[in-house]
Amino acid sequence: MLPRQIDLGTNVLPREVQAIREAIAQALKVPDPQRPSQTIGQAKAGIYAFYDYDREPIYVGQTAEGFGVRLGRHLTGQRSDAVAKYVLDPFEVHTISMWSLPHIGDMPARQRKAALDPYEYTVYRQLLSASAFGAILNEGDIPEGALQELPEPVTRVIIPDEIFPDRSHPDVRIARRAQTISLLARNISERKVSKGLRRTLVTQTERLNALAKRRFEALGGPIENEGAEGVVEEPDDLFSGS
Repeated sequence: MLPRQIDLGTNVLPREVQAIREAIAQALKVPDPQRPSQTIGQAKAGIYAFYDYDREPIYVGQTAEGFGVRLGRHLTGQRSDAVAKYVLDPFEVHTISMWSLPHIGDMPARQRKAALDPYEYTVYRQLLSASAFGAILNEGDIPEGALQELPEPVTRVIIPDEIFPDRSHPDVRIARRAQTISLLARNISERKVSKGLRRTLVTQTERLNALAKRRFEALGGPIENEGAEGVVEEPDDLFSGS
């Protein structure tokens, strides 16, 4: 059988990537519960959080320019510091939450960040309480402030059902997390970096160890005998088609 022709000049995104982009776009079209005349993606100011496949909180941030802009930077490219520094791996993000704060969005742009800070700190404290590790991946500390009453967030899964089995597979997640740790560690070794980035490395290694341990324990049973090269032997007819 001749190999299929591959279009090296295609501008079409891989189906998996396109499906996730469409899911993010749909999430941003949800009506803003704090201002129903607009979508959540049109909200100018608010707080957002990311969660992994275990519903473990992994990142918090604020936006004074709109959820559509900010989430696009994090999740669809490497145009954010968190992604570029290997603090955040978009592959790990399963669910997003967005807290719209229209009263801050109505402020002049230069005043929004200071007004957002205590809300971001409030969400940050909630995430730490919900985390099995008592930590998230943010490089810097979130400035401490007075705890605020938060509105109901818009929370949406951004991983479509058809690709969930592949993305959520524990071995894939372990490999991906180990790769992220390697890239983060290399970044640290080659540059003068913040202490916060080293803390992120510690948190990531704890997350990797926990997932690998849970995976190992879930398999149960005895340890197999190793083959000559230290791998588990496969049956001779593995690829025979029988």
